[in-house]
Amino acid sequence: MPGCVLVQAAYHNRSLSLYAKLGFVVREPLACMQGAIQKTAPGYHIRPAELQDIAACNDLCIRVHGHDRGGELKDAVQQGAAVVAESEGRIKAYASAIAFFGHAVAESNKDLEALISAATEFQGPGILVPTRNSALFRWCLENGLRVVQPLTLMTIGLYNEPAGAYLTSILF
Repeated sequence: MPGCVLVQAAYHNRSLSLYAKLGFVVREPLACMQGAIQKTAPGYHIRPAELQDIAACNDLCIRVHGHDRGGELKDAVQQGAAVVAESEGRIKAYASAIAFFGHAVAESNKDLEALISAATEFQGPGILVPTRNSALFRWCLENGLRVVQPLTLMTIGLYNEPAGAYLTSILF
């Protein structure tokens, strides 16, 4: 296996120490956030993802993460959980689900904000917002979302630093 990703509860000192001793590297502080904004951003059309959207979503994921998550996305489309944000005639963001167990990828914060804004709820404990993306984190707070708990994204092995806006998932 080229790499492994995990999300660790930031307040749990012993597990953080254990994973670090095992060779995991801290990559990103995360905030699990909960709430709902429930509005459509101007200039965006948010809709359920369809099977024919997977290629465009995979291209976007490759640009941001260096790999696609096509299998997970196909499952999410078939389950009716995946959504896309269209603007300027193309897909600018997608999510396998706006949820703890879902991931989202976008060209920009604005595109990701459109997806987050349109969600009627965040499934599970909430969404996982990378707090180093201070503009997105601040936007979430300013729009009524609240931090439920701090988490840490850790990896061992192969890891590509993301080159765009994203929400991570506890599944990888």
